[in-house]
Amino acid sequence: MSRLGTLGARLYRGEVGYDFVGHRKFWYAVSILITITAFVGLVVRGLNMGIEFEGGAVFTTPKTTASVQHTTETAEEISGHQAIVQQLGDGGMRVQIAGVDTKTSTEVKEKLAQELHVEQEKIDAQLVGPSWGKQIANKAWQGLGIFMVLVVIYLAIAFEWRMALAALIALIHDLTITVGVYSLVGFEVTPGTVIGLLTILGYSLYDTVVVFDGLREGSKNVAKQTKYTFSELANRSINATLVRSINTTVVALLPVAGLLFIGGGLLGGGMLNDIALSLFVGLAAGAYSSIFIATPLVADFKERESEMKALRKRVLAKRAKAEAREAESEYGDEEHGERDGPQDTPPPQAAATAAAPAPRAPRGGGRGRRPSGGRRR
Repeated sequence: MSRLGTLGARLYRGEVGYDFVGHRKFWYAVSILITITAFVGLVVRGLNMGIEFEGGAVFTTPKTTASVQHTTETAEEISGHQAIVQQLGDGGMRVQIAGVDTKTSTEVKEKLAQELHVEQEKIDAQLVGPSWGKQIANKAWQGLGIFMVLVVIYLAIAFEWRMALAALIALIHDLTITVGVYSLVGFEVTPGTVIGLLTILGYSLYDTVVVFDGLREGSKNVAKQTKYTFSELANRSINATLVRSINTTVVALLPVAGLLFIGGGLLGGGMLNDIALSLFVGLAAGAYSSIFIATPLVADFKERESEMKALRKRVLAKRAKAEAREAESEYGDEEHGERDGPQDTPPPQAAATAAAPAPRAPRGGGRGRRPSGGRRR
């Protein structure tokens, strides 16, 4: 078995592990700091909304020898608005300009054909009205709201309301971080971005539900035992699924990283960035929140119950008694060792005296001896 597999088995049995719940305040602080940074970026810089949400025009040109920089400068000079230009695989250009109406788009199309030396009839122009963009944005928000409500209802039924609330907080945490990264990086927000956000929310829930399911199984009849508190059982559930969460996250991040850094970066497929960035950031944030946020929050919520408070007191009292008995046993062993240990060795003269035989009593039952040479009268 590999080292990772051995570690996973030891984590599952509770032989090793990291105290996620015990260090939850530190990770809460890290999450709050990241969320504040994302929120500040969102307020200061805002989001670079695509024309699908703001309205505008998209021009697709045939193959041309003009560079991306030259095409961008030309489109911005003609329209008077900021332009986003992407080079296509066939050598053509995709020119996206926000805030362009029907009349202005015709003029832009004509001048683009002249500057890029292509035929005007071969330039495909698509207009997106601002009202349609607002409608798309409203539909996206409605879909996100419905998704959140259904998630909370399902988790409340399948598990309990505390787990549903913790999962909802973790989802909001993931959304805030992902949207904040978009504002800081300046990537364009398109319908593909919304699809990516909904995808990563589902993946984040997958990791969270796996941990919650293990916690539910491990905490059955939790109040009838005095070995673990609820927080300790929650921590054991996280460690038991830790290797699985890491493996699934890494496997999911690898192809997304290929889309983002190779497809969108090296190969210049800018349209891939719309969905790839949201997937990459969201998958990483979802794995983080399911381990460091969701389950510790459930432990916090449960520890406030009177039943769990009583369980904690019983567990701690039992451990205190066990420690007292162990300390008393160690003290008794030390005292017994002092009594039964080797005594001080007597000096050689004293030992010889003690070993010498006692003098025999005189014969005759202790009567006095007759003086030498004397007679009895």
